[in-house]
Amino acid sequence: MTLDGTELPRCPRAIALAMRPLPLPVLGVALTQFARRVTDRHPGLLRRLGPYAQRKVLIDPTDLPFAFWLDPEAGPRISAHRRHRTPHADARIAGPVAALIGMLHGRFDGDALFFSRDLTIEGDTEVVLALRNALDDAELDLSEELIRLSGPAGAVLRRLLTGVERVSGLPLHRDDRNGGFA
Repeated sequence: MTLDGTELPRCPRAIALAMRPLPLPVLGVALTQFARRVTDRHPGLLRRLGPYAQRKVLIDPTDLPFAFWLDPEAGPRISAHRRHRTPHADARIAGPVAALIGMLHGRFDGDALFFSRDLTIEGDTEVVLALRNALDDAELDLSEELIRLSGPAGAVLRRLLTGVERVSGLPLHRDDRNGGFA
């Protein structure tokens, strides 16, 4: 539930179904390259994790057909896995993709998501807290990072992402109005 009491949007089922056949190794390579470009632009991100950079985190968007395994120390490295085949992780954070992205973009309050049970944390909660703090400090906007990396296609991608956000309700952009929370 969001701060204004509305239900969190869910990833549209058609999008989740369309993602099901994605080749997970290729997705992992693409996500790893994206994550490395982002950390090159925001070098303090990994440093901010301190000793927790050695810990592995499973990020589990429950309305998508796969989960993401994050190894910050490996550059970082992200791999995608079917839920029944996830590797060991020191911590797991699970919830709808809107909650995970909305928290990253500062649109939703992580504590409120946790206490409303929209997010679940298992394992070493200090790892998840360190990751959340590092991401908060970086003030990332994943859509803007992706657009920046898209070169001449960036303008088309911006319109596409804005349309997907409007139709789906997913918080695909950072919005720092109202103290950052929607």
